[in-house]
Amino acid sequence: MTIASTAKTATTSAKPRPSASRKTVKNAPIASGTGRRKSAVARVWLRKGKGTMLINGREFNEYFTVLSANEEGRSSFERFQITEGILADVNVKGGGYTAQASAVKLGVARALLMLDETLRPELRKLGFLTVDAREKERKKPGQKGARAKFQFTKR
Repeated sequence: MTIASTAKTATTSAKPRPSASRKTVKNAPIASGTGRRKSAVARVWLRKGKGTMLINGREFNEYFTVLSANEEGRSSFERFQITEGILADVNVKGGGYTAQASAVKLGVARALLMLDETLRPELRKLGFLTVDAREKERKKPGQKGARAKFQFTKR
């Protein structure tokens, strides 16, 4: 085999690849958003669906069993008429159930904003776009906790 014949086979065997822009994904996300609270992070994708929410592959009520977390997480999704034909697919990790519910609320609100910019004034008025940036305070050296001191002994 000669060098010329190897070069010829290399050029003829290369097939053109389809471009990434032509690739269509079944039920691709319409919009996405990210919400954070304490150490919880919620990634939200809005798809065409039947107006429900899936949290880590489970139904919303199955995932958030505590009533306060259930109401908070659901609040930004069920408040608007636009969500009737939309499925919210949420991946949430970290934190406790209350922080996760707050992260889901913010993530869904940001995804809805990406879907329809005219919702911004109402989302802002209802407080769904407000970020609660409070974090756990660190433990200081020479102390028992973040603020608590060791008990004083006189002798």
